[in-house]
Amino acid sequence: MSAPTQVLLVSTSYPARGDDWPGLFIRRITHALAARSDLSLRLWAPPGEIPADVIYVATEPEQHWLARLMQAGGIAHLLRNAGARGVFAGFRLLLLLRALYRREIDIDVYHVNWLQNALALERNRRPLLVTVLGTDMRLLKLPGVAMALRRVFRRRRVAICPNARWMVPLLRQRFGNVAKVDFVPFGIEPRWFDMQRASDMPATWLCVSRVTHGKMGSLFEACAPFFEGQQRELHLFGPMQEPVRIPPWVRYHGAVTTEALYTQWFPRAAGLITMSQHSEGWPQVMLEAMAAGLPIIASRIAAHEDMLQHGQTGWLCGSGADLERALEALEDAVTNKQVGARARAWARDTVGTWDDCAARYAGIYHDLLHEPGANG
Repeated sequence: MSAPTQVLLVSTSYPARGDDWPGLFIRRITHALAARSDLSLRLWAPPGEIPADVIYVATEPEQHWLARLMQAGGIAHLLRNAGARGVFAGFRLLLLLRALYRREIDIDVYHVNWLQNALALERNRRPLLVTVLGTDMRLLKLPGVAMALRRVFRRRRVAICPNARWMVPLLRQRFGNVAKVDFVPFGIEPRWFDMQRASDMPATWLCVSRVTHGKMGSLFEACAPFFEGQQRELHLFGPMQEPVRIPPWVRYHGAVTTEALYTQWFPRAAGLITMSQHSEGWPQVMLEAMAAGLPIIASRIAAHEDMLQHGQTGWLCGSGADLERALEALEDAVTNKQVGARARAWARDTVGTWDDCAARYAGIYHDLLHEPGANG
């Protein structure tokens, strides 16, 4: 029996407690990879509940800095909103990562989450898998970033793995001659596929999102004619990360745990609404909603058009008239159940569980380590 593949998993996001929002998907990935007998996992991430068989490699000073970074909203949030403080945090992160990569040399493959965390990699030939989310696409618009990444990617085998299909052509255009670019979806907890929805669904709609101007998009303006003073209810869940004015007719609850969504909110809701204009991958809460058989009404951005088949597994809206038709259609119980059932089948067939996600990554590690030749 061959020795397990030694993987260094790098992330600037990880939940401090089991069901915290920030970085929860990284925790799911970590647990799924750690459960595989063919892998041995080392983790560099903010402190949290780490599986016992994972080697946690962040030093104590690094842990403190990463914990403060999480409390400040994460590196992408700081770079967008904190001016000079955000720039300083970016440089500090690169220094910490450079120290990490120089001391963690007894590994077979890097698994780096977010392109920014690959910038500090040593110029060695060790293979790299880098996951890409929607925020990475904004990073690539900054002068010099793509060129710096190309220098990192040259002379090593690289797999760039966006979590949404719409990013693939753009990434291949930038890096196709120095890296292999393939869509790799994240996973979904199995319990979402088994969730039972209430038979009598009131006109209760949910928006589950970080509260920023980009994430809210046109939500309040679009929904106001159909919710304000009406029998319908719009419940908004998520941490306030930018000073967004929430209208009084919206029922804002702040951050919510996935447990509360699973037991209390998803079973009795008519569906999920998002009018986000943010650069998205495949939002995890939308995947979970689809697995739960919960219909989604979404804005026409690339990520949503990538996920939803209009009128079949969800509803895409580009105008108030579109939203009105979507609400009328999905508040019909029969249509609602049919759309939800098709969404659940799509999520099961296309995305699967976190164990399925870990298997996809393990296959890529194997290819990186055993395919002949190198990039560049």
